[in-house]
Amino acid sequence: MQILSPTLILLACFLNRVLGGAIPRHARRQPVLPTPQLITLPLKRFQTIPRDIHPQMLMQQHINRASKRLARMTGREEPSEHQLRSEIHKRLYLLDGGSAASPSSSGSSFKGGNTRLGLAVVHGHGKQPGESMVNNGTAISGNTTMPGNATSSGGAGSSGNGTGVSPLDIQAANNGGLTPANPPTTNNSLGLAIEADDVAYIATIQIGTPAQDFRILMDSGSADFWVGSENCQSSAGGGCGNHTFLGPQSSSSFVSSNTQFQVTYGSGAVAGTLCQDQVGIAGLTLNNHTFGVATAETPQFASSSVPFDGLMGVAQSSLSQQNVSTPVESLASNGLIPAAIVSFKISRLSDQLNDGEVTFGGLDSSKFTANTLITIPNVNQQGFWEGAIDAVSINGADSGLTGRTAILDTGTTAMVIPPADAQQLIQGLGGTCDTQQCTLPCTTNSSLALSFGGSSFPIHPSDLLILPVQPNNPTGDCVAGIQPQQIGSPTQWLVGDVFLKNAYFSTNVGNNSISLAQLSAP
Repeated sequence: MQILSPTLILLACFLNRVLGGAIPRHARRQPVLPTPQLITLPLKRFQTIPRDIHPQMLMQQHINRASKRLARMTGREEPSEHQLRSEIHKRLYLLDGGSAASPSSSGSSFKGGNTRLGLAVVHGHGKQPGESMVNNGTAISGNTTMPGNATSSGGAGSSGNGTGVSPLDIQAANNGGLTPANPPTTNNSLGLAIEADDVAYIATIQIGTPAQDFRILMDSGSADFWVGSENCQSSAGGGCGNHTFLGPQSSSSFVSSNTQFQVTYGSGAVAGTLCQDQVGIAGLTLNNHTFGVATAETPQFASSSVPFDGLMGVAQSSLSQQNVSTPVESLASNGLIPAAIVSFKISRLSDQLNDGEVTFGGLDSSKFTANTLITIPNVNQQGFWEGAIDAVSINGADSGLTGRTAILDTGTTAMVIPPADAQQLIQGLGGTCDTQQCTLPCTTNSSLALSFGGSSFPIHPSDLLILPVQPNNPTGDCVAGIQPQQIGSPTQWLVGDVFLKNAYFSTNVGNNSISLAQLSAP
């Protein structure tokens, strides 16, 4: 074997350095990087709620979801799974201890899935490792059932609540489905159908070429718009149920993209890709509007029992996980409506008026009393609609609670507030409340009012009820529509349709303001 001299070795190294430096950088061999691919993560199945689940357990599940969501959107640490399960176990203990009948003894048959919570997670806030549910991690929307509702401005149930929970509400809680809305009374408006017993509010819009009808849940607590994709899959296996879907097979104007999105709500999840297509809203057409098609949904959306095909968030687009304008913002920027305003009149099943509607670009003056209209600033910095509460009164007397704020969300029904506040309100209303649960007599005639902008807005007594503790006793005790849990700051309340069914509610993106008014008599 020939041994090279040190001189030759040094010469070889020198030539390699000189010649190598003369080779253009782009001509040198580069490491081969792997081709970017879609990462699929295992999905944990979300079980559907059993048909015989106790109403109080439904409420605790709702409170747990609200607690997690508001922790995320405010950047606070989320409660641990152990803490959330502990809350469930405590409520089970209360049931077993005789404070409420168990499902097996009471014969409960309320339809599963009648709770929703519409608040969405703030982008980049509070996301924890290992949370992924759909593709990159997504979760979904919900509302809470509020039976026995009656109007505070006259109408079917305004005379009081002495007869207990309305049979119409109990039947709807059992059967689910939609109650169609009457045709809207003003331009640029859509009727709002009622899901089950005031669980959610659904509008019908048109998408694609040729245009197809899509039933859409209208949600002021989120800012993303999506419908199911033609290749949508449920995390429980199989397709996404008996819904209307969108894609190249059904729409010749559909344009797909590779941009992925995911949205987290209170119970369930969606993930998919952004697309562009024609969107018709109340006779107004958005050309090539950008929104989402969900390729993966959890059963809370994918089940055939869910009576809507997608969701439209109408909070501010700063909240959007898709990072695109909301439909109302696009309508305004395209000159189709004068301003990015969305206004709600939410109806009650028990009234049998079916007069709910959502109006784009303005307010429907026929739905409220003009001289009661107030406008207040939005105090939320993340894109939700949150107003300062001036005062809280019980049966006409000041409760003494001050400095509170309310996130107003059409996608949420119950009021979830810190335990001390809940206990003070419920005791004043004639009910009982501890750190775990609140109940009210189903026949209560007590009233609660929230004041905004110097005006008081009463909540009708029947709107303060969820379901009877014993489903076959609608005149006994009811799970209250106010439940105790601190889900944000000690002064922050989550206020949904328990309150919003008693006021005309309007939001204005341009002015970053909220308007409320007393409902006009039907």
